Amino acid sequence: MHMNRQTFLSLILGVIIHVGLLAQPTFFDHQIVEAVGFKNLDNTSFNNYRFIQNKSLYDEKWDTLAQPTFWRALMRMDEDSALLNIGASRQIITKVAVKEWSALQEERKNAIRDSIRTHYGLSADARIFLTSGKKAFYDFQRVLPSIEKGIDVFKRNGVDPFYAQTILLIESPNKLQKSSVGAYGSFQLMKNVAIQMGLKVNGYVDEREDFDKSAWAASQLIKTICIPETNKMLTERNIAISENEIWYKLLVLHVYHAGAGNVKKALEVINPTEGSMELITTLWQTEAGQFRNASQNYSQLALASLLELDALIYRSCDFIYPCVVDNNNEPDEMN
Repeated sequence: MHMNRQTFLSLILGVIIHVGLLAQPTFFDHQIVEAVGFKNLDNTSFNNYRFIQNKSLYDEKWDTLAQPTFWRALMRMDEDSALLNIGASRQIITKVAVKEWSALQEERKNAIRDSIRTHYGLSADARIFLTSGKKAFYDFQRVLPSIEKGIDVFKRNGVDPFYAQTILLIESPNKLQKSSVGAYGSFQLMKNVAIQMGLKVNGYVDEREDFDKSAWAASQLIKTICIPETNKMLTERNIAISENEIWYKLLVLHVYHAGAGNVKKALEVINPTEGSMELITTLWQTEAGQFRNASQNYSQLALASLLELDALIYRSCDFIYPCVVDNNNEPDEMN
């Protein structure tokens, strides 16, 4: 019998609840599962990997939003193809060949953008983007072994491993690389931040290259700065702190990426009165300080990456087992 992914995930969680084995720490709203029988890139060997699953992504309908749907489409497309889209909503207009679009005169490109604005009743300054495929960058198959390692490091530091998995999926899923602004390593830490979190970064050594040390530094950053600063901003607005909610975790990720100062400026523009999906989707259309397009995209990419990981798990492994956690915080397979 064929089951869609959402039904499958619901069934898995239902089984766990039925047998009374939800032994995850109460401050982590997730389920750690082990996916068995993943075929490796060489198609000749198989491995088992542990992941974080969040049923609330589907229960709360984050998977139905246009923005993560848009990014998921790009994650499956090669860079020679692109999507013409409305910037504010990420509504997809059409798929085009990059080579053919590049061959058009600028006057013709502007005419196409204007026709889209007219057709959809948009303002004359509404941004129409052409965004190329990201499949080469978002090579999730390559990051699978790192996710399990990141989960363990974050758990040892008492930090929700949701953040480890999500950051690894977004930042450097295909290889270790340095960003245009100098962020480096699997968790894309800036030099000054890495040093502040206890790493050595100088002319002789860069510990951001060491996965475990970089993961620990990233968990420390979230634990000592991102979460406290997020809580401070919410408290100042009398918004309830809900560390298990998806909207809250996405807000923390925005602080991780853009910095608390820029997120605070964006919240001042929005002036939210409660924490919700609406707060996050409004951030996607808000500019303030250095909180601009890349910052808006960050939690969109987080959602898209998590959903794509679930899709990869669902289609690529033989079985999925829920894991339980003992008192030593070490995962064991449930019999």
